[in-house]
Amino acid sequence: MDTQLRDKVVIVTGSSRGIGAAIATGFAAQGATVIINYIRNKEKAEELADRLMDEYDVETFTVQGDVTKESDMEAMVEKIVAEFDTIDIVVNNALHTYTFDPDGRKLAWEMEWDDYQRQLDGALKGTFHVCKYVMPIMKEKRAGRIVNMVSNLVFHPIVPYHDYTTAKGAVLTYSQNLAADVGAFGITVNCVAPGLVYPTDASRTTKEEVKDIIKQQTALHRIAKPEDVVGSVLFFASNWSSFVTGQCMVVDGGLVMR
Repeated sequence: MDTQLRDKVVIVTGSSRGIGAAIATGFAAQGATVIINYIRNKEKAEELADRLMDEYDVETFTVQGDVTKESDMEAMVEKIVAEFDTIDIVVNNALHTYTFDPDGRKLAWEMEWDDYQRQLDGALKGTFHVCKYVMPIMKEKRAGRIVNMVSNLVFHPIVPYHDYTTAKGAVLTYSQNLAADVGAFGITVNCVAPGLVYPTDASRTTKEEVKDIIKQQTALHRIAKPEDVVGSVLFFASNWSSFVTGQCMVVDGGLVMR
């Protein structure tokens, strides 16, 4: 365990399952206090919180809230600060439900603006709401780590999921602009861009032949597991990256090389 994350107060949005749950577990393994945000899966969130407390002897806290609703995020941050006095690290992982199905996706000429708007709300608007209410806390103490989850599809749309990838691209540029403004307060903002991760709810319908194509084009010749994403998030949350901001780390086994 690297003790630099011990007792840090960490919010992971959308963390009752999938990649978010893996990230929450990674922080707990480092001794952090983990806030598990969820929108509907109360039972899963509470099960995860109990497991992390039992396995790692850390404090956990579950809080319901829809990142697309500003009032929910304002209330969430108020609850966390009332309970723990501060917020040290934020991982913006939540997004609207999405299915990675190459055969079922809409082609460019089939898209409607509502398709884009839904994903922009889940990714960009949700990230904005969380950052809006944690920034004053981090600015006051002149320290903080913000990690925003994007996608390797931003750099290499091996399957062009137009609405999803556009929204993730918006989060990337938002993060870079945010980093430029908050750096003076000792706050860093970075992104992690996973490739296809299996198993998750979003990837359950991805066909084996598609996964095989991705494996063939990937230097490490396999698909990522949720746990593969965790290390990069922990790096950006730690002092190991104290002089790194406005950056994006691609975590896809070498499909994208930049």
